[in-house]
Amino acid sequence: MIAAALRKLELGAVPVATPTGRLVGASGLLLESAGCALHTGQRCHIETAAGGWIDAQVVGFREDLSYLMPFKKTEGLATGARVLPAPDRSDLMIGPSWLGRIVDGLGEPIDGLGRLGGEHVLPTHPPHVNPLRKRPVDQPLDVGVRAINGLLTLGRGQRVGLMAGSGVGKSVLLGLITRQTVADVVVVGLIGERGREVREFIERSLGPAGLARAVVVVAPADESPLMRLKATELCHSVAAHYRDQGQHVLLLVDSLTRYAMARREVALSLGEPPATRGYPPSVFSLLPQLVESAGNGENPRGSMSAIYTVLAEGDDQQDPVVDTARAILDGHIVLSRALAERGHYPAIDITASISRCMALVSTPEQQRAARQFKELLSRYAQVRDMLPLGAYVPGADPVTDRAVALYPRIEAFLHQGTAEAAPLQDTLARLEEVMA
Repeated sequence: MIAAALRKLELGAVPVATPTGRLVGASGLLLESAGCALHTGQRCHIETAAGGWIDAQVVGFREDLSYLMPFKKTEGLATGARVLPAPDRSDLMIGPSWLGRIVDGLGEPIDGLGRLGGEHVLPTHPPHVNPLRKRPVDQPLDVGVRAINGLLTLGRGQRVGLMAGSGVGKSVLLGLITRQTVADVVVVGLIGERGREVREFIERSLGPAGLARAVVVVAPADESPLMRLKATELCHSVAAHYRDQGQHVLLLVDSLTRYAMARREVALSLGEPPATRGYPPSVFSLLPQLVESAGNGENPRGSMSAIYTVLAEGDDQQDPVVDTARAILDGHIVLSRALAERGHYPAIDITASISRCMALVSTPEQQRAARQFKELLSRYAQVRDMLPLGAYVPGADPVTDRAVALYPRIEAFLHQGTAEAAPLQDTLARLEEVMA
């Protein structure tokens, strides 16, 4: 009786027929399928004229039509091609073997070192953590950059934006942070950047020692917008996995703006009307969902700190993506083109930057010294142009006089070479010396 019942269950699990749709339209990035009920987010296989298959994902529907977007370039598609829905399960397994590897947005290795595996199933979307169960930010994060450690101290679990225009040094500073940060695992997402920079970042910024503790997810600018979206989400899923395993994780995403642009391409293809500077409203509702998946989780031993680069087009700090990132992140670090043009590296504008978690992870003495440092830097900026002309007369304001006298030491504190390390404790001791 039991054997017969088991055979009946096995036979019942065998599908009588495979649901198949047909390709009925292709316009730009968007493909249209009919004849098979598909749900949003579902992956599909589309047959090509040569007998191969192209992977795509359902991004929307209207009446009997399902809208699909391919992960890679579409070549050889023809009207009436078969569309087969893929199983609704994640077969991506993750474990320690992922460390030191380079993958694409689908989790497939591109470094030629063989397949990846593990003992844990990696979720397709970044996990959501109950805000009441998140571990608070209460420990400092040593990023090895003197200006940040001393004046904009970050905490483990904090999410911060690196705001700058093009060519101001975001990627170089990100590489310095990658090498110097004290973390067990580093997850790097190179999203929508130039393909040339991928290898440069891996070989020069990470290096063999840095790559050994890192997972790099790559989706260059020539990839489809859907692949760029998947790569960004994969970064967060991978980082969340190691965080929940009790490790201290640093997530670096370069850049959040390219993710927003990919969202814009998908939304405009679906017919959503543009709003602020061509960005549809859905982009600004999806950015917080992505960012909120970062940060600390429920495991008291693990943490997940995140640094996002945000491109300010035309150096406009009121760019909609920059403004949104500033509102939803736990701080922002602004890079100044004026400082970069003077050869000041890193070109961090201290007076325009803020860390909202600094008060939680620093001592009152450090906060007092940082406030005095910023005040003196601001006072010096007010009279900078007067000094070469001899128009500044000492004695009118003691605070400004002190700022002018200490400026060489202030500038030396803020300067740092690309190969120079600045541990947190050494930085705090030097800050006290400058302000003594």
